[in-house]
Amino acid sequence: MSKEIRRFKVAGLFVAVMLICFAPMILVAQDFPTKPINLIVCIATGGTVDLSTRVLASKAEKILGQPIAVSNNGGGAGVLAMDALAKAKPDGYTLVSCPQTAVAEIPHLRKTPYKLTDFAPVMQFAEPEGGLAVQKEAPFNSFKELIEYARKNPGKVTYTTSGSLTPWHLAMMYVGKQENVQWTAVPVPGGDPNMPLLGGHVTAFTAASSWKRYIDQGKFKLLVVYSEKRLKEFPNVPTLVELGYNYVVNAHYYISAPAGTPAPVVKKLDEAFKKAMDDPEIVAYMKKADIAPVYKNSADIKKALEEMSRQFEKTIIDLKIPKEQ
Repeated sequence: MSKEIRRFKVAGLFVAVMLICFAPMILVAQDFPTKPINLIVCIATGGTVDLSTRVLASKAEKILGQPIAVSNNGGGAGVLAMDALAKAKPDGYTLVSCPQTAVAEIPHLRKTPYKLTDFAPVMQFAEPEGGLAVQKEAPFNSFKELIEYARKNPGKVTYTTSGSLTPWHLAMMYVGKQENVQWTAVPVPGGDPNMPLLGGHVTAFTAASSWKRYIDQGKFKLLVVYSEKRLKEFPNVPTLVELGYNYVVNAHYYISAPAGTPAPVVKKLDEAFKKAMDDPEIVAYMKKADIAPVYKNSADIKKALEEMSRQFEKTIIDLKIPKEQ
């Protein structure tokens, strides 16, 4: 038998093996989905993550041809939902919609029953814009004035956040350390964390862009934003970076599957949710909810989460926040 014939047979055998290995995955992707998909929101009902996910799912299910059942599991800052996802069958029928907090941040604060590599990110659909707002009648009109007030009144400044050690909370911890001022965080998970500020029970509110509607109503004023650049809606409000603080908050709303989910299935889900983002109703909702619709595909959001995890670990070390045992 000549060498050429042997090489031809080996090549043919290799192709046959590849077809045997990958043909089932291709067929699965072609048929997927054949039953309803469960989409768990890792935040309590009523917040921007929950509502935006529900609107997005209502459009994506029409593209996929199967219902997407949305439920909530907001326990442990998203840890319970991500734990359930990590243990789910990797077939594309169990997904989680969540901010990056539960996978890129919480594992650096305490032990979690999963790690970043236990998940296969599907796509990103939004980036909330964060900042700090105070009541319209507050005696300070700039972030620097708030800092000076806090310096002269140690412990008197209080601010709500959407959860303990969220990116918004850490931004205030970072500034507090840089300026050597004492202020107190008041975590308000779930619902509308603006309510304590509306009632005058705290000095400020720092979180994602749910404060925008109250600014439009003339109830709040915005002192600083946490994005890399100024927000288009508030061109006169500076960023933390402009004020001399080397701190940018990157927040992402994304959908994830368990690790091991076939790549063709992830791709089909990615494409369906991306297409849903273009629906006029989705566009209108995002605008009304003051959420920036930002798409990243599976590979890009995976890289972004890995980078955020590294950055968050550095922040925790810099702020000397001990990991819970």
